[in-house]
Amino acid sequence: MKNIVSKIIVASFVVGSVGMMQAQKIDAKAKKILDDVTANYNSKKNSYFKFAFGNGMNGTVTKTEPGIYYVAGDKYKLKIMETEQIFDGNKIYNINTEDKEVTVAKPNGSAVMFSPINYLTTYRKDYNVTYAGKKNVNGVNADFIKLTPVKANGLKFIYIFVNSSTKQMLKLEQYGSNRDIAIIDIKEYKENQQLDAGMFVFDKTKYKNYLITEL
Repeated sequence: MKNIVSKIIVASFVVGSVGMMQAQKIDAKAKKILDDVTANYNSKKNSYFKFAFGNGMNGTVTKTEPGIYYVAGDKYKLKIMETEQIFDGNKIYNINTEDKEVTVAKPNGSAVMFSPINYLTTYRKDYNVTYAGKKNVNGVNADFIKLTPVKANGLKFIYIFVNSSTKQMLKLEQYGSNRDIAIIDIKEYKENQQLDAGMFVFDKTKYKNYLITEL
């Protein structure tokens, strides 16, 4: 499980730029839904998501673990199992408490992190977007949107499920070209909380016994 988390949560999926001959197709209805959700989240001082992270192969989830995600502006903290990731607006800190390792790196401009809201902005240039109708998700009649990469990037497609009445995402499913699957199922959402001033700060003094590698 740890390797799966490291691959999907910590490692970036590098998305290729869109070629001139590969025209992007975005359904107007799907675009409005995603833009409304994005605008809703961006209007908040901060947001908190508690979610279930599932993964498996061949479209079947075989393991599920709880996770949390805080975001404020362009800063965020993502935590699941023994893995924590902090982006302070400048650098990404990948912290593995089991192996006592920290990796520090500058974000790649074309990198996509697998988080509750990562695809809300990257879809605009990297994916064909289709409105796929309605689907019941946790008792909600959700809008179902399908994202397909314009250019090969290791992913086959992404499904996003949205509660349009609240303009909030309910679920995200990511299917890899190698037949693996990763799912974020949002269980709780809070906004505009009073967060600790150090929420998005990496404090090196807390990791004196860790191997810290800066890429």
